[in-house]
Amino acid sequence: MTTCSCLDRRDLGLLLLRAGTGGVLVAHGAQKLFGWFGGGGIEGTGAFMESVGYAPGRMNAAVAGVAEAGGGVLLALGLATPAAGSAAAGAMAGAAAVHAPNGFFSQGGGYEYPAFLGMVAAALAVTGPGRYSADHALGHSLNRGWMVPAALAGTAVGVLATLGARKRNVRAADEGAADASSGA
Repeated sequence: MTTCSCLDRRDLGLLLLRAGTGGVLVAHGAQKLFGWFGGGGIEGTGAFMESVGYAPGRMNAAVAGVAEAGGGVLLALGLATPAAGSAAAGAMAGAAAVHAPNGFFSQGGGYEYPAFLGMVAAALAVTGPGRYSADHALGHSLNRGWMVPAALAGTAVGVLATLGARKRNVRAADEGAADASSGA
């Protein structure tokens, strides 16, 4: 009888974590892109995104949907893991920002769930996909050590720019609403 080595257990655990996280991300991206699973599609998601300060809404819906669905598929496959995990983590950072005013816990509309998905995606980007992955089968040509900080830094720049633009949009909308209510 053969026993699993620690390496086999770790690699199997990474496969399960990638498949589960990737599957959830794909479903959320499909809601945004195609309206599947009760989602709004590009139109509905775009309108929502515009309402919470992500303008233009359709473009932001498409970017978020591709980052979630594309990042999720790639994570599940274990392909281009640094880029996949970084893209998904970036999308979840944007979602967490929307939910942050509601506190931490998801039952109150808080940021717990997107923050958790983002942290798992980022952790997979850093840790790597394990042996049971497309990256391993391809000799890790899309999973080099230098790619991890490059992907995370690139995503951080994109997230900071997007959140900065959202903050300006929300501030402008709040000022416009205050002006309208004061009769200015």
